[in-house]
Amino acid sequence: MLLSKYQKRLPGVKVKYLFLVWLGILVGSWVLYMHYSSYSELCRGHICQMIICDRYKKGIISGSACKDLCEENTLLFQQCLSSNPVHQVYGGIWRGKEVIIKCGIEEAFRADLNPETLPQKDLMLFDKPTRGTSMDEFKQMLLTFLKSSLGDQQSLGNLVNRIISMADINQDNKVSLAEAKSIWALLQLNEFLLIVSLHEKEHTARLLGYCGDLYITEKIPYHSLYSIKVPRFLEALLPSIVHKSLNHWFSPAWPQRAEITIGLLEFVEEIFHGTYGSFYICDTDPGNIGYNEKYDFKMINLRKVVTEMTLKGFYKGRHCEHNTDCTHGKDCTATCDKLVKQCNSELIQPNLAKVCGLLRDYLLYGAPNDFRDELQKHLQTCMTLNGLASQMEIHHSLLLNNIKTLLWKKISNSKYS
Repeated sequence: MLLSKYQKRLPGVKVKYLFLVWLGILVGSWVLYMHYSSYSELCRGHICQMIICDRYKKGIISGSACKDLCEENTLLFQQCLSSNPVHQVYGGIWRGKEVIIKCGIEEAFRADLNPETLPQKDLMLFDKPTRGTSMDEFKQMLLTFLKSSLGDQQSLGNLVNRIISMADINQDNKVSLAEAKSIWALLQLNEFLLIVSLHEKEHTARLLGYCGDLYITEKIPYHSLYSIKVPRFLEALLPSIVHKSLNHWFSPAWPQRAEITIGLLEFVEEIFHGTYGSFYICDTDPGNIGYNEKYDFKMINLRKVVTEMTLKGFYKGRHCEHNTDCTHGKDCTATCDKLVKQCNSELIQPNLAKVCGLLRDYLLYGAPNDFRDELQKHLQTCMTLNGLASQMEIHHSLLLNNIKTLLWKKISNSKYS
């Protein structure tokens, strides 16, 4: 009897130890990933600093962060966050605050880094405007560029004035050639253009300073809807139920999730026929969406947001056999005209429908019982919204406002406030 009892317990013990071993491997892999993702050869802050400072000292570029970076040496590159063909991204300290530093790579990072070869590369990156360009000509350059990037919006004149003000570092009502070259190079970066265009509602990270094509933004403490961001290579190792449970365990309390959601919906509303045109979220992964200590929503990864003009350019004349051939990014999918085998420019799902799909699990888990069913019904209806113009104008605003109002009423109640 005693032996039989232990035999019955043995499989349970084995499962327990197998789980602990698996968990140990998982945690160990995560630690190794975090260590090697910040390995100095992947992101070389000292090289970025050398290139930027060489340009600054030669008078090629200017910017509000140049003096700190090159003369006072108070901009510290502390941790590599990512390395990709467009940017090196670092966590660092600037003027006593934690910041995010983004440095353009260009050809200089792939060259032999001989300082004598840098001017040629600088000319390629900072080739506009040229010496002798007047202020009126520079304003027209900016306006033409913004029209091609954002569309012909009546408000673009105001945006041009804001960009000119940003470029005038010493506030002398003049823009030097180095200042003009720096702001022009920055505007070629989609993320920087969106930061400038979407600054009014404060749903993006605040721009703190720049030097040439290096720029600094505030650090958003929580860079995922679920507080933690599981590396993509580990996601494949996790059973879906475990991944879902981790998300639930590490997510904020429900009232705080409702606050974050309201900010996200305000952002969707802001970029739908906004002041400077329409923008589209082409990857609604939770890891692209974050929040601060006050649970204010922040769009972390603006590289996943594109302008309407970018999408139109992508779809124009694009060959397709199926709708999936008309996908920009992860989930900006348009319809395929199978007669002419070309993509249309009309998206199957608008921003709001994709966001509601993301929010279904995020909001319904732990939601108060007395209104869970009503919230679920609104989210389900929202997810069926398509990109047809006949639906967009009325249904989009109605559904968005219904969900916002429902959440506001619940969290403003003293029980949840």
